[in-house]
Amino acid sequence: MTSQQQEISGFGRAMSIIKQSLKGEEHDYTQGSIKLAIVLLAIPMILELSLESVFAVVDMYFVGHLPNAKEAVATVGLTESVITLVYTLGIGLSTAATAIVARRIGEKDAEGASHAGAQAILLSLIVAVVISLVGIFFAEDILRIMGAKEEVISNGTLFTKIMMGSSPAIILLFMINGIFRGAGDAAMAMRSLWIASAINIFLCPMLIYGYGFFPELGLVGAAIATSIGRTTGVIYQCYHLFKDDRTIQLFKKYFYFDLPIIKNLLNVALPATFQFFIQSGSWIVLTYLVSKTGSTEASAGYQIAIRNVVFFILPAWGLSNAAATLVGQNLGAKQPERAEKSVWLTTKYNIIFMSFVMVLFIFFSSPIISLFTEEVEVHKFGSKALQIIGFGYVFYGIGMVMIQSLNGAGDTKTPTWINIGSFWLFQIPLAWFLSTRYLLKLALPSIKLPFRQFL
Repeated sequence: MTSQQQEISGFGRAMSIIKQSLKGEEHDYTQGSIKLAIVLLAIPMILELSLESVFAVVDMYFVGHLPNAKEAVATVGLTESVITLVYTLGIGLSTAATAIVARRIGEKDAEGASHAGAQAILLSLIVAVVISLVGIFFAEDILRIMGAKEEVISNGTLFTKIMMGSSPAIILLFMINGIFRGAGDAAMAMRSLWIASAINIFLCPMLIYGYGFFPELGLVGAAIATSIGRTTGVIYQCYHLFKDDRTIQLFKKYFYFDLPIIKNLLNVALPATFQFFIQSGSWIVLTYLVSKTGSTEASAGYQIAIRNVVFFILPAWGLSNAAATLVGQNLGAKQPERAEKSVWLTTKYNIIFMSFVMVLFIFFSSPIISLFTEEVEVHKFGSKALQIIGFGYVFYGIGMVMIQSLNGAGDTKTPTWINIGSFWLFQIPLAWFLSTRYLLKLALPSIKLPFRQFL
């Protein structure tokens, strides 16, 4: 076979694998090539989470071109930082669902996996309704606690109410996709996000600017578009869970409270939720520090940078989720060596991807931020934030695979302790120290040194 024929053959093989991963055909991830298993899971998972990040980026892009852009961007950023807590609940619950469903699938117990999935949805609905009501009634207070200026509160309260009110759609979108991922059906999870994102991308400019027969709603339009998109994605998920003939199929009998399964879910979900709460809570503290110690321009620039960070980090999270599924299913199949090999190979792939993004952020931060704002001061802060964050991207990638692998194994406590040390004992104190600089000012009130000009 000539080199050209080999290239054609290799290209055909690659296209065949991509098509297989996007179709979501059933595959036994406890046997065969680990590389193939990672690719089949990772492609739809990367696309799924990339599209989840599109929600925030699309909202930020369109509201960034409104007449009151600074206040609008700050509102979206502050609200999204609080909604991160909602994401945290959804991710924590979905992590438990993924781990338990994957373990049952590895044991070839599809009915047990479906039963566990139904109980996870039931638990999620109860949590989501409570969060939604709290968000609706205390939206203004939430913005004020986050350090928002009065003009931001007056313009953004209704936006925050709508976004917090859509918490059930957010949590269920995460939860049900976690069930699909645990079953190895990553393509279905991906398609639900495709639908949700496509609707959001279409409705956002229509409702914000009032194109065609759509009313001009400004910032509120972004919240409505996002909520409709996510709700549609959940409806699509439920249709396939209840009506389609897939590995996971739910029936009415699975939705009666089963305390042993609920307890098992909570044993995994509570540490996982706390784990992600520690991480997202640190993001809220950083957002608060920026809004209190900087200007509205600094807050807006930081939020634009963070939106891009989330957009580019979620594909790496998709790879990490692939590792979690492989670990869960292979441990269920009593193959710990195969689970370990899956983790190391996924780590290698994540390092390669995150290295590329690191270079992109360090050398091309200015043109990236330029896509979202034309204001000079906002651009300056956003560009600098993106460069600084970019230097740590490779390490984020390694840590994400390791943490998700432990979660996939059902060990959600170890990552929780890691997050406590990394975020709350190191990151937040350092951020406070660098942003306020009170300690050095108090310690060196009268010392005349060259570096005092930087304090």
